[in-house]
Amino acid sequence: MPRALKSPTGLIGTVLLLIVFTAALFGPLIAPYDPQLFHVQARLQGPSREFWLGTDQYGRDLLSRLLNGAPATVLFGLGATVLGVGAGSIIGVIAGVAGGRTDSIVMRILDGMLAMPELLFTLLIVSFLGGGTAQAMLAVAVTFTPGMARISRSAVLSVRTREYVLAAQARGESQAWIVGREVLPNAVAPIIVEATIRVSFAIMIGATLGFLGLGAQPPSTEWGLMVAEARQFMFRNPWCVAVPGLAIAITAMGFNLFGDALRDVFDPKRNH
Repeated sequence: MPRALKSPTGLIGTVLLLIVFTAALFGPLIAPYDPQLFHVQARLQGPSREFWLGTDQYGRDLLSRLLNGAPATVLFGLGATVLGVGAGSIIGVIAGVAGGRTDSIVMRILDGMLAMPELLFTLLIVSFLGGGTAQAMLAVAVTFTPGMARISRSAVLSVRTREYVLAAQARGESQAWIVGREVLPNAVAPIIVEATIRVSFAIMIGATLGFLGLGAQPPSTEWGLMVAEARQFMFRNPWCVAVPGLAIAITAMGFNLFGDALRDVFDPKRNH
């Protein structure tokens, strides 16, 4: 981790993530107003002393809504990624270790799922499950599963022919012991890197679903939903769209930059 902070990419990504996680952890506590409180006389105002980031079409304080929406937005990205990475890693490890016909069947199924664009696949799943935060999170997790399975399988295949694995096999160790003690610890690096980067994609897809009305529902303060609710007023007060949009961009950029820095650390070819 300290090595990741030595690069400008890693440092900027870490700073952005610290800001995002601080907002997610303490945002509702430090918000100056109730996020649902109407200030009828202050509708669609720009930044001011009273409302630092302006107000929306109902006169609600944008800063308060942004801070209250941070936990839901970040948890959505982390939850969808954990589910998708967990399921994909299990499938990939099983396919990589088993090999043969099992590997072939699993990978052909995954190839078929990967042929469909992620956003389109997510929309298809949400249309079956119905709108809502939990359904959207599950849809994103299912969408991430094939890609993560392929990555984890590749990592396992690159490790299982190494000398220490062959030595464990020669000692007569069980398959479960070899996978748990030799294969997984040495194959986990690319999975961690990919998972870090995919959090940003999960947040952006979640915001897209919220914008389309298929994710978080009113009166949620999820950032994508904030953009959707204010888009028809953006020419009267662009701040009501720019504020949540910029928050989504900063969060996605933080995870992407930090993931790139981790990739530089774990990939030996990049360190020469």
